[in-house]
Amino acid sequence: MWCVLRKSSVSIATACLITTSIVITDTAFAALRYTPQQFRSVLRGLGYNIKVSNAPLTEADAKKVIIEFQKGYKLKPADGVAGEKTQDFAATTVEILQGNLNLVVKPDPLLPKNQYYGPRTEAAVKLYQKKVGLQETGIADLALRQRLDQEAKEILNKTEPTPTAEPSPTTSPTSKPQPTRKPSSTPTTSPKPKPTSTPEASPTETPTPEATETPTPTATSTPTP
Repeated sequence: MWCVLRKSSVSIATACLITTSIVITDTAFAALRYTPQQFRSVLRGLGYNIKVSNAPLTEADAKKVIIEFQKGYKLKPADGVAGEKTQDFAATTVEILQGNLNLVVKPDPLLPKNQYYGPRTEAAVKLYQKKVGLQETGIADLALRQRLDQEAKEILNKTEPTPTAEPSPTTSPTSKPQPTRKPSSTPTTSPKPKPTSTPEASPTETPTPEATETPTPTATSTPTP
């Protein structure tokens, strides 16, 4: 963050500097500065060849490893200086490692996700190495971290429930049958039989026409909606 300062804005400049020092990455580690020994421990834990000691990070062995770390993660400038960006990236890498170890190895108790590569993180790495048949060094180099990342992703994919596709509601539900129209209460007029005319020449009795049975309208049951 850069602030535009004028001669009359000393107080604003002071506030701006304070604000700038608070703006940090998502890991919230930028304000947490490593000691030389802590940063050396992180670099060693991540697989870099460096001795853990309180020796300044400006020494040749430290600068060489820091440049290697910066180039490996394409941090610019790769100048061998353990600046804020370099320390932030190292802290983020350790936090991701600790989260994956908690998911895959499940150490008891779980690791706190912080910026430090301490004895508990090293012990959890050894547990993972034992699990996958690797030499138990406690060092999480790039190959190990990539393998651990993949296992963690597979576990997450298995534990996340697969959403069931819900049917999209239609404006007019087709599954609900439309009720059929009830028969009219007014009965249908029965067809009246037409009388057969009696043959005049025939002496036989006039046949009485048989009454056609009035068909009773059958009530159609209304489907229950």
